[in-house]
Amino acid sequence: MRVPVELVGAEVARTSFDHQVRVLFLRHASDGRVRLDGELVIETELSLTDAAGGRVLLTPGTGTRLAPLLGLFARTVVGVDVTGRGTLRLDFDDGTVLGVDPDPDHESWHLTGFGFEPVLVGPGGETGWRR
Repeated sequence: MRVPVELVGAEVARTSFDHQVRVLFLRHASDGRVRLDGELVIETELSLTDAAGGRVLLTPGTGTRLAPLLGLFARTVVGVDVTGRGTLRLDFDDGTVLGVDPDPDHESWHLTGFGFEPVLVGPGGETGWRR
């Protein structure tokens, strides 16, 4: 599977959550056209680490406990990596890091939209990550 490096430079346009966490990314060309429109859907535990190193573990479906995710709004992705069997790491321009590990029993995350290859990390994770 391909690491979605095209997310670098994309801005978080929306965060939403219920039994899943959803993050919408947009990136525009210099002429204003949308070059990337992607939605990250997280279905398992995730971590959010701030620039000072404070880390919180968040679980979809836990209501107001997911409020720290609201701080991602209007942030820009400055780094993306997928390692191991599908551990996602997104670095943002304010120093925040979002992380999602693969889950042995459930789909942990997927990324769909246009401007990149779709990604799905299913139960147990995926191998063969390339840039």
